Amino acid sequence: FECMYVVCNGQVEQQMRPFSLYSAIAFVVCWTLFVLLMCYLISSRDTSLTNEEAISKIEAKIDNFDARNIRVLEQIRDELKVIENVVLDTNGAVRHGDQPRAVGTERPLLPARVQHPAPVIPVLVMACNRPSYTQRALDSLLKHRPSPRLFPVYVSQDCGHQPTADVISKYGSQITHMKQPNQSGFGLTGKKKAQEGYYKISRHYRWALGQVFSHNYSSVIVTEDDIEVAPDFFSYFSSLWPLLASDSSLLCVSAWNDNGKESRIDIKGNDLLYRSDFFPGLGWMMTRDLWSELLPKWPDSFWDDWMREPDQRKGRYTHTHAHAHAHAHAHAH
Repeated sequence: FECMYVVCNGQVEQQMRPFSLYSAIAFVVCWTLFVLLMCYLISSRDTSLTNEEAISKIEAKIDNFDARNIRVLEQIRDELKVIENVVLDTNGAVRHGDQPRAVGTERPLLPARVQHPAPVIPVLVMACNRPSYTQRALDSLLKHRPSPRLFPVYVSQDCGHQPTADVISKYGSQITHMKQPNQSGFGLTGKKKAQEGYYKISRHYRWALGQVFSHNYSSVIVTEDDIEVAPDFFSYFSSLWPLLASDSSLLCVSAWNDNGKESRIDIKGNDLLYRSDFFPGLGWMMTRDLWSELLPKWPDSFWDDWMREPDQRKGRYTHTHAHAHAHAHAHAH
């Protein structure tokens, strides 16, 4: 199976060869069933059974094996849909036949030639002590997640709040629950004592990002426990991942638009993609390379304000969409 998206002569071309994959799967399944049936009939026949009982037993084994293969084929089908949707439709940032351009410039957003397989992009959800918000956020992610393999979800919990931990545990193997082990204070005094929460948040982000990148992912999508995502959240990030991976002028990609109110955007501008010099956070994707750059100097507090400073931004931009693809419960939308 081969899948890549090539941008050439102003066109986004999708080159896929799924037919050979389907043929191979069908052949392997049929041949395996045939071999198992023959082996069973030749070497495993229970002479104490009648012919009818033996046939029923064989049919039950075949049905069980067939059910397992159907589940495998369904998973492959779902992942193929993700790959086929890497180039967004008219509700996304990149359309077939269109070459998007950076706002205010004549430079195309896409390089002359981009070839990338569909990546595995983990989603990191930052949680603490808001069980109802956490449940809404996870329900939203899992509802719209097209593939558990391509988008594994990690929930990192700070605070040691048991009701929130109980909510997270209900999702079982659908997510990975991580617990920030360091719950110690910072020994702050005076005015800084009132800011201790910001110190804990920064420490939590440093630990959680380090945990996710320890699994050798090339990028990560970061959200928080008060964020619900749009139906096209995952296709949005899948489509922009090749840009982030290949364009050194980009700091990150964000699904949040601070100006995403109806009165401030073009409602019909589903294909508008902006470059912003402001880091918005709240549903964003970063690369491993950026994390390696930021880790040695990660701040003790106010990490998001720190990300907006020139020493971190270094003239790089954030890609954001005209329409917000993430909605925060506790923020104006």
